Amino acid sequence: MMHNIQTLISAEELNARTAELGKQISEDYKGKEVHLICVLKGGVMFMVDLSKQIQDIPVTMDFMAVSSYGNEVSSSGVVKIVKDLDESIEGKEVIIVEDIIDSGRTLSYLVNILKDRKPNSIKICTLLDKPDRRVVDDVQVDYTGFTIPDKFVLGYGLDYLQRYRNLPYIGTMDS
Repeated sequence: MMHNIQTLISAEELNARTAELGKQISEDYKGKEVHLICVLKGGVMFMVDLSKQIQDIPVTMDFMAVSSYGNEVSSSGVVKIVKDLDESIEGKEVIIVEDIIDSGRTLSYLVNILKDRKPNSIKICTLLDKPDRRVVDDVQVDYTGFTIPDKFVLGYGLDYLQRYRNLPYIGTMDS
């Protein structure tokens, strides 16, 4: 079943903003190595494109899968680690790469777990931020692609029932 999807952020806008974020990270981490941690599954497309825009510094990557949505369109508030990191982050300059931050619960939980693993630093880079949905105040976003209204979005890694991740843009769906 196809849904009526309207473009919220075009592929061109995504590419341009991702390039800007990559340039900023390259400048901020000049002379250092950065370790990107992608929060699966939604963040993978963004992290791949972002990593290609980080220039002149070494980049390593790892992946985590956490779940707080299940098959719902809003976060349940219960966070579980589905796939943990493959390598230690001790002493590393870590950037958590997220697709979207809304309530902030998942990211708050994740940051607290990762801090205990003794990285040198942890910063957060999100493609989309929905500040109107925030229910925790300890999430400090360092790099934001786009601040968006409180609408359900999909495409460019974000899904609805595991569908539409492959859209090259961010869209909203009529219910």
